[in-house]
Amino acid sequence: MTTNILHIPCNTIDGREIRLADLEGKAFLIVNTASKCGFTPQYKGLEQLWKTYGERGLRVVGFPCNQFGGQEPGNAEEISEFCELNFGVSFPLFSKVDVNGDDAHPLFVELKQQAPGVLGSKKIKWNFTKFLVDASGEKVTRYAPTTSPDDLTADIEKLLS
Repeated sequence: MTTNILHIPCNTIDGREIRLADLEGKAFLIVNTASKCGFTPQYKGLEQLWKTYGERGLRVVGFPCNQFGGQEPGNAEEISEFCELNFGVSFPLFSKVDVNGDDAHPLFVELKQQAPGVLGSKKIKWNFTKFLVDASGEKVTRYAPTTSPDDLTADIEKLLS
């Protein structure tokens, strides 16, 4: 039996426990992020999606992760400040998490179960892996780190219509 992704407890970057369902979205774009990654400029595209579709119900949420090349070494305050100053990030950021291994956050355990990677892999291979989830928390689509946020607009539009 699968767990509804939207009801898994998560800690915001300032330490408050919430569930994604509390954000009352029509679609959720969940991304494992990092500040010192070759894909870090995708923050700009993610912020643009948030600004473009937020009022229509898209919730973009970032989960910093330091599991790939130590590319997110900062603490919560440093991560938040970096994202805001360098990319104008205003979408919700969450506490740093592991996405693989024994200490993987339950949200990412469930995301990987519902939307495995290439050849059925249950691992996340790098930062900026993206998961688009519908309002029910049931339908999950996975996108590679190399997929630009701009390339998600057609799928986002479908979920918001």
